[in-house]
Amino acid sequence: MAATSSGGQSDASSEPGDIRGDTRGVMRGDTRGDIGGDTRGGTRTAAARLPSLTGLRFIAAALVFAFHSSLTNFPLSPFADEDVAHGYEWLFSKAGWMGVSFFFILSGFVLTWSARGSDTLTSFWRRRLLKIYPNHVVVWALAMLLFAAQFTPPSAWVPNLFLIHSWFPQHDTFISVNLPSWSLCSELLFYLLFPFFLKLVRKIPVRQLWLWAGAMVVGMIGIQLVVQFLLPSSPQTPEKYPLSVVQWWFAYNFPPVRLFEFLLGMITARAVLAGRWIRLPLGAAGALVALSYAAALAAPWLYGLYAVTAIPLALLIVSVAQVDTAGRRTALRSRAAIWLGEISFGFYVIHYVVMYVVRTMIMDEGRVGTLAGFAVLAVIFGVSMVGGWLLYIGVERPVMRRWGRSRKPAATPPMTEPDDSGGQSRTQPVAG
Repeated sequence: MAATSSGGQSDASSEPGDIRGDTRGVMRGDTRGDIGGDTRGGTRTAAARLPSLTGLRFIAAALVFAFHSSLTNFPLSPFADEDVAHGYEWLFSKAGWMGVSFFFILSGFVLTWSARGSDTLTSFWRRRLLKIYPNHVVVWALAMLLFAAQFTPPSAWVPNLFLIHSWFPQHDTFISVNLPSWSLCSELLFYLLFPFFLKLVRKIPVRQLWLWAGAMVVGMIGIQLVVQFLLPSSPQTPEKYPLSVVQWWFAYNFPPVRLFEFLLGMITARAVLAGRWIRLPLGAAGALVALSYAAALAAPWLYGLYAVTAIPLALLIVSVAQVDTAGRRTALRSRAAIWLGEISFGFYVIHYVVMYVVRTMIMDEGRVGTLAGFAVLAVIFGVSMVGGWLLYIGVERPVMRRWGRSRKPAATPPMTEPDDSGGQSRTQPVAG
């Protein structure tokens, strides 16, 4: 969007999260700091791999694409027929926000799921930075070269380059250069705080995990109440959203407010590992997400950003993870789906650049008939997939292979989850 945010892959993330897990993840207790911390009352396990969640990432990234391609206040929607354009925009008006919320919850879930005591703090942070920053820099440079340098001042592109722009309340800063990059600011904050949050989450009594998951949703609602009643309501956003620039920034783009989703993912991962999460069938979880999307469309605007959909998304992630740990086959763990998941972060970070170039530089903001409009979107989508694949094979994978490996790999045995209900401790199975 020329001046709007999706609401955000992530590692699709945001960085939409590496579903196959940072399996060298959470750290030895040495003098350099340890991520694993005290395991009393917490989870330490050799966790199964989750290929279906990798496949699910691309669907979330596609939702963000659909949201951006629907925007009519900016030259991204290709449809000349106003009824078609506004109907398409309404249908996907919450899609980007749901996709990004999925990535934030997923990041907390996957990092907690794969956390092990075989690494140092600095190694963990190095790997997470390498996972998202090289792709960001490449696409940032491409966007600056093609269009952004013409209208983006240094006060905006410098913070964007260093992924701190979402900390600034100025609209032309937190929405700048390559717009989906705002969510990477939140991901960096998640990665920075994860080692410390993990110690706290592991200290939550198992019986209280559900209560704390609910508290995260209460926190999300609390943020929206602050926005609605305590922040100034003008001037209105350039996107014509029903709130002011500072309200939009604080409600959606300011990294600390998205910690509730990340923590929800962490808590649900620990609950699953402790055997304390409900076993919801995958079809039912998907239906619940669809219903929550419909509810978000009908809910007051602020509360449809992420508060309505957070718990259903967490339940979907849990259901998919449970299917994988049971070894059941799903379409999401097919080779094609996993490949799409692997390129999803690249797709996420490059799709807006492709969309903007096609709609403004090639089509000169012109709008076309319905069938031609869908053809335009299909071309943009396909080119974005190719771009995502090139980023994956040319940047992300080589960087991770060269610098992202743990220097001192260590085998991690199965660990037990203390059961504070008075029963016997349970040993988590090793799988994958």
